[in-house]
This record gives sequence, structure tokens and C-alpha cells, in this order.
Amino acid sequence: MGPFQVYEQALHKDPVLLGALKAREAGQENRAIGRAGLLPNLNYNYNKGRNDSTVTYLGDAGRSSEDRRYDSYGSTFSLQQPLFDYAAYASYRKGVAQALYADETLRDKRQELLVRVLSHYTQALFAQDQIAISVASKQAYEQQFRQNRELFRQGEGTRTDILEAQARYELADAEQIQARDDLDAALRELGALIDEPALRIEDLAPLHAGFAQFALQPAGYQAWHELAVANNPQLASGRQALEVARLEVQRNRAGHLPRVTAYATSRRVQSDSGNTYDQRYDTNTVGIEVSMPLFAGGAVSASTRQASRTLEQAEYELDGQTRSTLIELRRQYNACVSGAARLRAYGRALSSAQALVESTRQSVLGGERVNLDVLNAEQQLATTRRDLAQARYDYLLAWIKLHYAAGTLREEHLSRVDEAFVRAD
Repeated sequence: MGPFQVYEQALHKDPVLLGALKAREAGQENRAIGRAGLLPNLNYNYNKGRNDSTVTYLGDAGRSSEDRRYDSYGSTFSLQQPLFDYAAYASYRKGVAQALYADETLRDKRQELLVRVLSHYTQALFAQDQIAISVASKQAYEQQFRQNRELFRQGEGTRTDILEAQARYELADAEQIQARDDLDAALRELGALIDEPALRIEDLAPLHAGFAQFALQPAGYQAWHELAVANNPQLASGRQALEVARLEVQRNRAGHLPRVTAYATSRRVQSDSGNTYDQRYDTNTVGIEVSMPLFAGGAVSASTRQASRTLEQAEYELDGQTRSTLIELRRQYNACVSGAARLRAYGRALSSAQALVESTRQSVLGGERVNLDVLNAEQQLATTRRDLAQARYDYLLAWIKLHYAAGTLREEHLSRVDEAFVRAD
């Protein structure tokens, strides 16, 4: 399977994305929570009690008393509607900003998944390439080792030649062991995205050596810069976080402002006190209440100052995120622009390294070169193969990361990259 097929499975199984989906759903509730403070508030209260009291009468005829045992109850409907409550209004706008923050965070996680899939996929393939390169190097060093040993037996070689070849062989063996560990780790990371712990390298489609390179649209960096500033989801979520902090300052500052509330109540009570014994009252009330805070012990001012410092922190964090995003954008843009030239240069270097190995072997037989020259040529060939493989994967990953930094990465981009991988018939 190719990278896009892995991505399609990861959409339903990657725990990071699934967690982000739930976080977004939770964040959307902030909109309703904030709006609730602006809507009517309807309450109903009911109470019923058993009363046991003694009433003493003082009069000209003397003192007398009466024991009363009676039931009392009260029933109240109350409706309140804020007319002016700036704290509630700021809370509503804050809830909207928090919901938008959740949207942008999810958008970032969706785009990040595309990057993670291709990154882990290419890491696994590169580790497999490293294994193949190490195996080829070991075979070449083993052949050189046997040749040097035979020459030593014939009295034409030296023990140093044998030890040099053996040392290079052991080094290649160590690199192969490391590559196998890297492959295991990369496959586990890739498998974790799709809940497939037993993923094998044979399940992955290898990269086509002559894959078509991608043209940059737009071509100039300034256009990419503008795209990133406008569309990067991390910057967008940072702007929403800044808005949340700004509205929190306003919400706290509203503690100095009056609140105006319209209210209506309907109340029925019976024998709710000694003065209303055996009496029932039905009362309907409509009115306006004005509440003006005068002094709260300094809590409002302190909360406002605290929120202001948090706002300043959010401003600095957004500025830092913008700088790091643009640095990453430039890095990936340069990698895409120079990537094609690097691939061509490494391709020529590989041809030269292969020719160098053959010519050096012939020169050793002719007495013009020594054994160490052959080993160095083999090492250079292995290094060139490794660098070419790394450059191929880096180019594809840079193209994806460039769109991610610009905030324009979509499934279609990974689908285009997917075409560069060869599937078995």
C-alpha cells in the first residue's frame, strides 16, 4: 500500500486525530455556553413545610396563648432577561473565539496527519534502503577480504590489507544492525497510525527511482509567505487564542460596570409566616433591576491586571509562532527549489562512484593503487547511495511540508505524492 492508503486508514484510527475531533466537539460547546448568559433565565421554586408555633396575646383581659399547627407552602415562577450585562456579552464573544480556536486546531491536526503519514512512511523505506546498502557494502568488503587473504597466502599482500577489509566489513555490519533497528521503529510508528502493530516493510510500496518532480505553484517565495500568514492553522489558532485573552480582559473589566435586568415573577404562598397564617397570596410582579458594584475588595482590578498580562503573553507567543512558521516555510521552500538540482547531482555522483570502484580495482591489479583506495571507493559508493536515497525522500517530504507551513495542504497533495510509489501488480 502507498502513503495515501495509509492516510485513509489513519483517518479512522489515528488516536491523535480522533482526540482532536473530540476536542473540537468540546470546543464548539463554548459558543452555546457563552450565548446562555444573554438568553432568558426561567426558574421555578416550590417549598412546603409543617409549622408548629405558639401565639401569645397581650391585652386588657390578660395574657392568653394559642398553639398552631399548620402547613405552609410557596410556589414561584421567575423569569430574568439581561438587558445590559457586558460581562455576559464578553463571555459570549469569548465562547465564539474558543469555538473558532477548536476549528483551527482540528484543521492543523488534519494537515499534520498528512505530514506524519509521509514522514513515517519514508523513514521506513529509507531504513530498508540503508539495510540494502549495508548488505551490498558487506558483500563488496567480503570479496575484498577474500582477495586480500588469497594474495597474502601467495606472498603478494599484507596483513594490513586483510585487517582494513575486515574492519570495513564489521563497520558495515554495525550499520546494518542500526538500520534494522531504525526500520523496526519506523514500522511501529507507521503502524500506530493505523492500529496495525504487525506492519511489514513488504506491505509498503517502494519509491520509483525516476519519479516526476513537482512544479511549485506559486513559484515565488513572497506568495508562499502571504499564504502562510493568511492560512497557516497554527497561526490562525494563535490569533483566536489572542482574541480569547483579549475578551477575558473585557470580561473582567466589566466587573466595574452596572447590570440591568428585566424580571417577571408569579408567586403563590399560603401561611408562609405567622402574620399570614391561614392566608393565601397570589402575586405577579414585572420590573427592572439595576445592580451597581461599588467595592469588591480589589478582586476586579486584580483579575483585570492578571488577564492583561495573559493577553500580553498570548501576543508574544503568536509573534514567536509566526517567526518559527516563516523560518520553516523558507526552509522547505529552499529544499523544494534546490531539491531537483540535488537529485540530479547525486545521480551523477552515483554513476561516478560506481565507475570509481571499478577503475580502482583495476588500478590495484595493475599496481597503481593500493587496497585502501578500493575500500575508500566502496565507502564513497555506499555514502552516495545513502545520500541519494535520503535526498529523494527529503524532496517529497519538503513539498508536503511546504504546503503544510503555508496552511494549504490537502489530501490531493498526498495523492500526487502517492503516484511516485510503485505498487506490485
